[in-house]
Amino acid sequence: MSEQRRARRKHVAEVIEVGNAITGAPMGRIGNLSRTGLMLISHEPVREDALYQLSFALPAPNGRMRTLEVGVHEQWSEPAAVPGQYWAGFRIIALGEDDAAVLDAWLADSAHTSL
Repeated sequence: MSEQRRARRKHVAEVIEVGNAITGAPMGRIGNLSRTGLMLISHEPVREDALYQLSFALPAPNGRMRTLEVGVHEQWSEPAAVPGQYWAGFRIIALGEDDAAVLDAWLADSAHTSL
């Protein structure tokens, strides 16, 4: 896996559950997140080169939780170090303006970063 990234990724300190916005099925949780992509930790492998519409909740600048919907394109996937888990990297290809503002504010807030 190469380390060519468009934006610096942010490792998350809390559990951020991710769902399939179309089917409502749980997909896993976010391992890291940036303005241009995310790493998903899941119990099921994802389809290679597939497009997904994902949803997850982040705190908005007003302190309330806001569910974001993002269109993503799978870039890579592999079994994780833990048996039965998988890692998958996605590039964000669609993000609404309001959701982008919430994501940008969350990324700028160091309280959500794990070292």
